[in-house]
Amino acid sequence: MGAGLSQERLGLEAGLEPESASARMNRYETGTRVPDLELMERIGFVLSVPAAYFYASDDQVAELLVAFHALSPKLRDKALDMVKTAGQRTKTL
Repeated sequence: MGAGLSQERLGLEAGLEPESASARMNRYETGTRVPDLELMERIGFVLSVPAAYFYASDDQVAELLVAFHALSPKLRDKALDMVKTAGQRTKTL
């Protein structure tokens, strides 16, 4: 997700302390430390993506999560129905 934010700015906007925001975000990005779910939800909020995006098993799943997250509730219902229907059809083939 390229939001044009520095690690420090992202950390600050997600509520981290100014003294440690840059260092903490760097540790999370490099995998030295693992942020808790609450922080991932705040980071997701800043980046306008669901927290599940960060845990997606592959790029297509991540892309689908972001696209679904951007939909209105009404369109989410329609998309979910469409995917469920397609999945049921695949099972019968």
